[in-house]
Amino acid sequence: MRVGSFVLGAQFPGQGQGEALHRAVRSAEVAEEAGLDTVWLAEHHFVPYGTCPSAVTLAALLLGRTRRIRVGTAVSVLPTVHPVALGEQAALLHVTSGGRFTLGVGRGGPWVDLEVFGAGLAAYESGFPESLDLLVRWLREPAVGASGDRFRFREVPVVPRPSESLSEEPGPEVVVACTSPTSVRTAAERGLAMLLGMHVGDEEKAEMVALWRRHARAAGHPADRVRGAAHVSAGVCQIADHRTDAAETLLKAMPGWLRQGLGAHVTVDARERRMRDPHAYTELLCGLHPVGPPRLCADRLAATAERTGVSRFALLVEGSGDLAATEENVRRLGTEVLPQLR
Repeated sequence: MRVGSFVLGAQFPGQGQGEALHRAVRSAEVAEEAGLDTVWLAEHHFVPYGTCPSAVTLAALLLGRTRRIRVGTAVSVLPTVHPVALGEQAALLHVTSGGRFTLGVGRGGPWVDLEVFGAGLAAYESGFPESLDLLVRWLREPAVGASGDRFRFREVPVVPRPSESLSEEPGPEVVVACTSPTSVRTAAERGLAMLLGMHVGDEEKAEMVALWRRHARAAGHPADRVRGAAHVSAGVCQIADHRTDAAETLLKAMPGWLRQGLGAHVTVDARERRMRDPHAYTELLCGLHPVGPPRLCADRLAATAERTGVSRFALLVEGSGDLAATEENVRRLGTEVLPQLR
């Protein structure tokens, strides 16, 4: 089991964007000090839900500031970027970091981002598989051309080639955010591990892993690769000596952030969207994830791994909205929870 932090750069009410990003960077540095495995970086545009607009750029900064910990994107939004441009950036980070970079990609949402970046609604609704295939080819082959519906260009050499990394990894790992049976099948047919959202519980995650395995076997992937796929579960972690204190910390801070952040999303086509009740959603997260004393948190993570077959965790540790509290939370995760799992 590998445990990492999930960093959004969340802007809580009353905070500035610089404060949110400073907390994001600092929490990642502390994650390495505390012995966590990975820092996963979210990407959002035009909303205070997350103030990092380029997960791959922040990953470059953190890879330069750290020496051991892996850094991954969770996720880079593929419909709003050219797959070759993202592939070049991923290859660069893979080579220069000695293989410590993981590229997580996702479909995003029907947001105004598609209008601003010129991708259009089709890139979100139907273009994800083509973009994903082109990206993966760029990270695996020495030269790539395209003749698809969205991307067409003559064959060009891949520079830098991920295989030129001075590490044992042939290229950066690619994981796919999955929220539906369609996205599960898309990832499984390509043999790519899934990133599963924090809003679903163990039972639904176990069903998604089982569905992934069925599609992966049907696509002809070797049995050992299917069994050994290292899926990632996103969640929330808040540690305190008593569960009520941990939950109270989140219930005081997260609803305001969720109300402000999720409420700022604008759809590209004026479609109606429903927002979760922020307080009820926070209560749900407290019930699903490691929130409470270290022993409870360790047991919760171990139980989720056993029930679902997920072996990696990306845990939101900044739910308090406070820098000092976030640093303490990360340190307790590393020093009081991880030893019980190992």
